[in-house]
Amino acid sequence: MLEFALDARRGGFHLEIAARFAAPLTIVFGHSGAGKSTLLRLLAGLDRDRTGSARIVHEGRTLADLAAGVWLRPGRRLTALVAQQPALFPHLTVRENVAYGLAHFDRPACRERVKEMLEIADGMELIDRRPRSLSGGEAQRIALARALAPGPKLLLLDEPFSALDGPSADALLDRLQAWANANGVQTVMATHEAADAFATGAEVALLEEGRLAAQGPAKQVLAAERDRIRARLSSAPTGSSSDR
Repeated sequence: MLEFALDARRGGFHLEIAARFAAPLTIVFGHSGAGKSTLLRLLAGLDRDRTGSARIVHEGRTLADLAAGVWLRPGRRLTALVAQQPALFPHLTVRENVAYGLAHFDRPACRERVKEMLEIADGMELIDRRPRSLSGGEAQRIALARALAPGPKLLLLDEPFSALDGPSADALLDRLQAWANANGVQTVMATHEAADAFATGAEVALLEEGRLAAQGPAKQVLAAERDRIRARLSSAPTGSSSDR
């Protein structure tokens, strides 16, 4: 379970949220500018605002309490964040990028772990390539494999599949969910695609202008969004030459 209370300002934007995420997978849904990326960066401990406040507890362990001056040191962090732009080490191969956080593994265990993570990310064929030779979608998949490799207990995903086509993203999310459920990893994924929420059956947290507007099943929280999509599809022209 993830519990948090956050209050932070970024220029003219104010994020103020207190929530409890108990589901194995929570989809944070919101349109551009709603505060999804800011929320995930704060939860990951990458964005600290000494003028605001933050309290983050995961599975009974305090990750951050600004009032008490408590922040979990990066070397001990059990949280992994996959950002929209994959920040792979350009001088390392895919194999070396995924193995980067596995210094505590012996060599055979490290090789096996890298293989397992790349199979989840469908990236075994990329293992000896360097980031500059990867497409945007390939880089996103490798960034996910690198985040999973050390075995985080809290996985934060910020629009992680934006460069992948629909079927590839769906298949990757299915494999990721299976792995996370088998390994007891709680996942929070930010997206502006309502289809992600409906496809996964996850709990949904709806963000609007830095506030938590609603939380619950997708069919309830995103009912208006679903109706908007249906209306758009029903009014779309068919049979035009561009469809051929």
